[in-house]
Amino acid sequence: MDVILRRPTLPRSRRAQRRGYQAAVLLTVAGLAPITWLHLYVGNRVRSVADVPPRDVTMVLGAGVHGDRPSDLLARRLDIALDLYRGHKTRVILVSGDGGGNRYDETRVMRRYLADRGIPPHRIVTDESGFSTWESCIRAKRVYGVDRMIVVTQSFHLRRALGLCRAAGIDAYGVADQSLTWGHLGPTLYGTGREVLAAVKATGTIVLKPDPRASDPESDEIRRALSE
Repeated sequence: MDVILRRPTLPRSRRAQRRGYQAAVLLTVAGLAPITWLHLYVGNRVRSVADVPPRDVTMVLGAGVHGDRPSDLLARRLDIALDLYRGHKTRVILVSGDGGGNRYDETRVMRRYLADRGIPPHRIVTDESGFSTWESCIRAKRVYGVDRMIVVTQSFHLRRALGLCRAAGIDAYGVADQSLTWGHLGPTLYGTGREVLAAVKATGTIVLKPDPRASDPESDEIRRALSE
């Protein structure tokens, strides 16, 4: 009599666990793929204050304000811009954020923070319609005529910002605030987690290059600031 050997089957619960594990791995890979691609797309563009190539313009991206004070993360970005200016790495600082009004005006707060610490007011240019990272980048190119610049933001955000600047046609280097320190751990972990989804959106933006919400005419503010 022939004996038929059958392959042992896993209990249903074990099969479900294995499929759940496989699904989790696939989702993780899919989620990290845009971030990995952004790292490759940006290349070696992340530098320190000491070794970043000089650029006439440095753009600081908005990060929230509390009344008349910048948030802690935004203040750290602005402090880096101060170091770049004082170290003769840059000549004009473009502050880009939501200038929504008196109760929430990132650019006004950013401008005053820099001016109070010694940056000449004519060396500060404000873009009140930088409602997103992409809009800050594309407006720097289209409205203010920036071709080369330094971008300042937190480390978890910097490569996405550099990728969007490249897509906008700007030759940019980035200097990051290493904000993973005591007192900034929560916002940094939140921002890092948020970057997974933001990188997916940024990948689509890089491909599609949508127009910014605010359509302003070309401005010569940066050119005039550099000439003074």
